[in-house]
Amino acid sequence: MGTIGYFVEGYLNDPYRTLEPFPIDKYLSDYRSLSGSKFRAEVRVAHDLGSKTGVGRLMVFTIGDDNRPLVVLIPPRLSGIYFTQGQNYKTSLEVGQGGLVYADSCEKD
Repeated sequence: MGTIGYFVEGYLNDPYRTLEPFPIDKYLSDYRSLSGSKFRAEVRVAHDLGSKTGVGRLMVFTIGDDNRPLVVLIPPRLSGIYFTQGQNYKTSLEVGQGGLVYADSCEKD
């Protein structure tokens, strides 16, 4: 029973469980229909494009087995995360105005 309880508690405490998976195909074909929506994604770090104080860090990720790049703005409040190429993360992503994708949360997988 303890093992089952552990997994149930882990599932119920997962902040990403209620979000739909990030629809990379739909985003790349017409991001406007996703504007303002939040999604979950398991991403892999591809590149760090740099940062600007007070604005955030631009990162390039890939999602799952899909090698197409997705550029994501990591806000200053998540600046404590150190990204290394090839690392995997669970993220909550929001599609913003103009199609820019923002990370709402990010944790190492």
